[in-house]
Amino acid sequence: MRFCTYQVQGDARVGIVAGDSVIDLHAIARSERLPHAPATMLDLITEVPTLELRAMARKAEQWAQSKRAAVPLARARLLAPIPRPRKNIMCMGRNYAEHARESGNAPPEVPVFFTKPPTTVVGPHAPVMRHVVTEQLDYEVELVAIIGRRGRNIAPERALDYVFGYTIMNDVTARDLQRKHMQWFKGKSLDTFAPMGPWIVDRSAVSNPQALRLTMRVNGEVRQNSTTANMIFTVAQMIAVLSAGMTLEPGDILATGTPEGVGMGMKPPKWLQVGDEMEAEIEGIGVLRNRVAAPR
Repeated sequence: MRFCTYQVQGDARVGIVAGDSVIDLHAIARSERLPHAPATMLDLITEVPTLELRAMARKAEQWAQSKRAAVPLARARLLAPIPRPRKNIMCMGRNYAEHARESGNAPPEVPVFFTKPPTTVVGPHAPVMRHVVTEQLDYEVELVAIIGRRGRNIAPERALDYVFGYTIMNDVTARDLQRKHMQWFKGKSLDTFAPMGPWIVDRSAVSNPQALRLTMRVNGEVRQNSTTANMIFTVAQMIAVLSAGMTLEPGDILATGTPEGVGMGMKPPKWLQVGDEMEAEIEGIGVLRNRVAAPR
């Protein structure tokens, strides 16, 4: 199951991708008289039980085959799956040993977390601004886990049960602001610095989140090419550590770190420029495309 948020005549709707079509889940729920009719992705995550989601998915396949209320995927304007998160995005830093080394640091012994505000989030094909406050714009492909259940003090062996699904984020970063402010928050928190999507893949479709290929291409050139097997801390371990004494809630977003190959680590560094196209791809999820644009 692939769940998306898309725009129709200025309105955001939550849909399911069935084949090469997008089907409105709210319309399915109303037509089939299902108990829940989600209007947003957060509604879907927080209110709709798994069995009902599966029933919606079966109906969506039928509707797609009959072209009933279907929007061709190629023509759908996809937004970020959660266009406006309720909280800051929780992010993991230096979670791949080679990336830690290319940035001049030793791999961490405990998970290192930071956050990005909701105002950073944009969707597929949305422009990423090259703000005038930075001369060193960089990219980072990351696997994202979307929390689906409320929990605290979650054991690692149960942690993946709390995941609703997975998506892709490009953790766009102003490296010069990182150094200037001596921490990560400001350099990673400018508007448009968290492209996300193109959809959320249900956790049932990802049998092992530690066995996914990640790739970042810039103007067709492969810059990052690794696998989540190289994470220092697994998705389950990160959820367990985060939830220790801290409640995780449905709709919370956890970005799990990026592998080596960022522009900062190249000799000489390769910073993003206006017009550059970034393609963040994760096996089994999809491709997230965004282009760098001059600030409005």
